[in-house]
Amino acid sequence: MSRPAPAIVILGNGSLDTARRIQQLLPGASVLGLTGRVEGADRSYSDFGDTLRQLYQQDTPIIALCAAGIVIRTLAPLLLEKGAEPPVLAVAEDASAVVPLLGGLGGVNDLARVIAAGLGIAPAITTSGELRFGTCLLNPPAGYALGDLELGKRFVSDLLAGESVRIEGDAPWLARAQLPENAQARLAIHVGNAERAPAADELLIYPRNVLVQVCAEVSPQTILEALQQAGLARQSLACIVAPDTLMASAPLRDTAVELAVPLRFVDGDETLLPVAWREPSKGVALGVAPAPVQPQLIGRPRGRLAVIGLGPGAAELMVPAVKAELARANDVLGYETYVRMAGPFRDDQVMHCTDNREEMQRARHAFELAAQGRSVVVVSSGDPGVFAMAAAVLEALHESVDPQWHSVDLEILPGVSASLATAAQAGAPLGHDFCVMSLSDNLKPWSIIEKRLDLACEADLALAFYNPISRSRPWQLGVALDIVRRHRTAQTPVVLGRDIGRPGQTLRTLTLGELTPEQVDMRTMVLVGSSTTCTFARADGMQWVYTPRWYGEKP
Repeated sequence: MSRPAPAIVILGNGSLDTARRIQQLLPGASVLGLTGRVEGADRSYSDFGDTLRQLYQQDTPIIALCAAGIVIRTLAPLLLEKGAEPPVLAVAEDASAVVPLLGGLGGVNDLARVIAAGLGIAPAITTSGELRFGTCLLNPPAGYALGDLELGKRFVSDLLAGESVRIEGDAPWLARAQLPENAQARLAIHVGNAERAPAADELLIYPRNVLVQVCAEVSPQTILEALQQAGLARQSLACIVAPDTLMASAPLRDTAVELAVPLRFVDGDETLLPVAWREPSKGVALGVAPAPVQPQLIGRPRGRLAVIGLGPGAAELMVPAVKAELARANDVLGYETYVRMAGPFRDDQVMHCTDNREEMQRARHAFELAAQGRSVVVVSSGDPGVFAMAAAVLEALHESVDPQWHSVDLEILPGVSASLATAAQAGAPLGHDFCVMSLSDNLKPWSIIEKRLDLACEADLALAFYNPISRSRPWQLGVALDIVRRHRTAQTPVVLGRDIGRPGQTLRTLTLGELTPEQVDMRTMVLVGSSTTCTFARADGMQWVYTPRWYGEKP
């Protein structure tokens, strides 16, 4: 999977102009601004350290407009393995300096050159090998793989000490390098797909030009044995190709993950790239292309459909897995208000916005896109499984007999539901057993709502009301409250949370006796306490609300 687009992280409005200049140089990059200090950023964050560490762990290139020392101290606990780092740079707020910090093997110096050129300055590159030879020998271009990093470091060290080098094989990117070449040199850069024992005097670089085609589920060991018998290096394996009838195969997917190569699917009539095929062994056919293979040109990947929950609206309440899914998506579907909340999006990402009542149509459209091999996200607010799109997506799949739909990689990713977000703001009104209900009778009879509500009240459960009232349903909340009042006292605590997690949020605590339908609208979450729910004064003049975990006599 390709690396996410860069994140430009700023701490104040004084950095915004420089951040926007950098953003214009890097398609898809987004500007992240500190909440309360930056206005006009693409996204907001509340904690600088947590945000940087999360981006780093998601393999996102980081461009931090602040002192280099802050970035180093923030990421220091994560610096375990050189070679597995995304590019990390520090840029001066006034655009006077670009300092690559981490990711020498991930292209950080190339990224620094692009940014510095756009800002009209020289990058502060300090990597000895790049300064001397004009290239990073340990970071070959896309389509090639380095053999052994540790031996490679020793190799470059010997070159820097004055040794010359000879090049064996086709390495066109080195034509522009300033290498001390000598046909008789002890050191050699060897480029080829043949299996070769590592040696201190060789820098082994493997073109990824070997395809494996299978017609059944195979283990990683079977593929490795076939490569070994053919004398081909594991590092040259570019991808696994399988018939589309195996698209839903979990063992085959696990094999590709273990070998760290893409898995592509073709139908029976599809022609592969021009390759020289070798006799199949153990159900595995090996093909060698004349140049590095671009897997994206072969067949199609398994489509992916993720149904995500944005949480109540605040970016910091969106779970990391959801953010990562949005970053990898080709297509984003949902009610327009929620899709806009999920942005910003890259230019290559397609938004499909529909009316909030077109859930089944949206779900079917999502499967149609995913069946083409695309990565698709269906957006819900809150949690997708709570009165939201997860059920509609599963219903559409349940009704379908299309095998391509059932082969899609479907995942439901949770979010912070509105009831939980409101409860957290108030304290813990749902701290004991509770019932979550929608008061909308669009998809279920009102008689069912009345029966369930009456039984939930009889069971003395705390209550959370979704969809409490609307212009087309003006009377249901009043009837619901009449049912509740048959079982609860007028002093029962009630919490009203409107637009919690979004700009202009309001939170109000009152009693059941004080509550009227006019105090509530469609964007309000209504929490009604049980017989044990308590309130007490907060230092800011508001009230804490909680339902203790014990029931009956206090232990």
